[in-house]
Formats: sequence, C-alpha cells, structure tokens
Amino acid sequence: MTKLQKKYKIALVAYRLGGGGSERVMANLSKYFDACGIDVHIVTVIDEVGYDFKGTVFSTQQYKSNEGWFGRFTRLKALFVYFRKNKFDYIIDFRFRTKRFQELLIARWVYNAPVILTIHSSAIDHYIPINRRWADAIYKKAFSIITITEFIHRKLQKEYNFNNLRLIYNPVDFEKVFHYMEQPIDIRNPFILVVAQMENRIKQIDHLVKAYSASCKKWPVVICGEGVLMDEYKELAQQLGCDNKVYFTGFQSNPYAYMRQAKFLVLCSAFEGLPNVLIECLACETPVISYNCLSGPDEIIQHEYNGLLVENQNITALTQAMDRMMTEEKLLAYCKKNAKTSVQKFDLQAIGKQWIELMNMS
Repeated sequence: MTKLQKKYKIALVAYRLGGGGSERVMANLSKYFDACGIDVHIVTVIDEVGYDFKGTVFSTQQYKSNEGWFGRFTRLKALFVYFRKNKFDYIIDFRFRTKRFQELLIARWVYNAPVILTIHSSAIDHYIPINRRWADAIYKKAFSIITITEFIHRKLQKEYNFNNLRLIYNPVDFEKVFHYMEQPIDIRNPFILVVAQMENRIKQIDHLVKAYSASCKKWPVVICGEGVLMDEYKELAQQLGCDNKVYFTGFQSNPYAYMRQAKFLVLCSAFEGLPNVLIECLACETPVISYNCLSGPDEIIQHEYNGLLVENQNITALTQAMDRMMTEEKLLAYCKKNAKTSVQKFDLQAIGKQWIELMNMS
C-alpha cells in the first residue's frame, strides 16, 4: 500500500463503533484509509467502541438532551457544526436510515460534501424508504450508493431508478484474522462452530439446535455469542435431549481461534447482507455450511468446493448437510483445502483499492 500524494479528509458515519457488521466494515476501512495517509474522522450516534480502528472519533451522544424531536434536532445541529468546521472531501454513511424526514434533513442540510451511502442488508427498507419519492429525494443526489452483494445490487436496479449504484464487497482484515487465529483455546476435541448474536431471532439458533438434534451428532456444537435468547435456546437443547453436546461459551473477543480449530461452521440466518463470519471462517481454512438465504452466502460459498449451501430455511436439509460434513471425510478435507484461497477477493487491501478508485483518489 502506498501513501496518496494529496492529503484527503473523510468522515465515516455510523451508529456506533462496535456490535454490528457494518460498523466492523467501517472500522476495517478506517485502518486502510489511515494507512493511505487520509485524515479519517469517525462520527457516531452512540459513544461505544468495540472494534480496532484508526481516526478521530466524534459522538453526538453528548448532545442528547431528551428522546424527542428536540433531542434529535440538537444532535443534528451538532453534526451541522462539525461538518462545516472540518470540510471533508467525502462522507461515507454506514447507518440504518429508517426515519425518512430525518434522513432528508441530513442529506439536504447536514451533509456538505460528496456523500456515499451504503446498503448492508437484503432488508432494504432498513436503508431506503419504500416510497419512491422519499427514496429519490434522499438518494438520487448521493455521489454513490454502495451495495455489498450482487443480489442487493440487482434488487436496487430493478426497484429504483438510481444511476449511482456501485457494488463493493465488505472487506475483511485477513492480517488480523491470521494473527489471532493461532491463539490457543481450551477446547481440544473436534467440534462444530456457530458464531452469532442472540439478541434477536435473525440468526435462528433454534434452527441449528433442531437440525443438530436430528443429526448423527458425531461432534459437539460450540456456540460463541450472547444475548437475551440464550436461555431459550439452552432450554430447547435440553428438551431435544442434546444439551450435553451443545455448549454456549458466551461472547468471545477472539472468534478466529475457534474458527481455526473447528471442523466446520454453520450459519442458519433468516436473512443476511454479506455474512463476514463465513468469509473469516474460510480464511481460517475451515469449511462452512449455510442456508442459501438472502443475501450473500451464495456469493461466498461454492457448493461442495469450500462448503455446503442448504435450501433456504429447510431444517431437514440443514441436518443432512451437517451429517455429510461429519461423515464424508473426503468432502470435508476437499472443502478445507480450498477454503482460504476461495475468499481472497474479500481481502481488505483489494477492497480498499476499490474505495480509493471510487473516490478518485488514486
């Protein structure tokens, strides 16, 4: 990576600096941009940091006076002042955008530099108003709209008349993955891995428990993550008689060490954007199994090459896929051999260059 000749200044905007996939993407890009010599500013709603990053952080949480419109206006005013004080070359927005009037104010009044808006989920209504007039008012004047999968890109092309769409995959910091995956963990026996939050039902750990309970159960399942639904899933495992082989570890700050040691990883989400956990696990040379949900898994997994794609929301088919990985040694070995090289296109260095080219900084 070479330093840019000209000095640029960009703002990366997110709800917080930890906890979500889009925020992790932002944190990774902040490191790449900083290494290029770009002056990086990270603007957040909540003053919460959970990911490694580079740059100066500004949070509007300190300006939150109440929960109503007056509190929102106070924070918007603080943003207005901050953006005019710093005079950015580009603003890249990673947030959910569900309050259409507020987003129109931000787009037309607060942001004062070329804006790049990102879409990080197949649940597009989390980002774009269903009403076309509102969508056009907020999005048509953006410098670019970034989609992270081919599915999302095609959907936006079909449903909206945007002419500023660009597909750029989420970057993964492989150097970090390779460094941390070598750390030891307490588990020595073979195991199947799940890495997922349990705050809501999107990751569908109940599907995993049901599928596993009907499988041959050659190896136990280790579930890294936490959330309010954990006790419910523990009770389900007990009801299905597999609680002695389903282990909940809670949140793990270094999931890569678990990915490295696991036989394979399972993802059974209701929907996704571009599931980084699949990319990271494959980078650790560990095969993966996933529902072919919307969207992303079929752009990461090559069926029977680096993992198995399962018919969407089919628990029986998920059981069969797990059984195949537990009993077909040649399949598991073949997928493991191909895992790391299959995800090279998602490397931070390669994706970072695409962002630099998008912003005409090269």
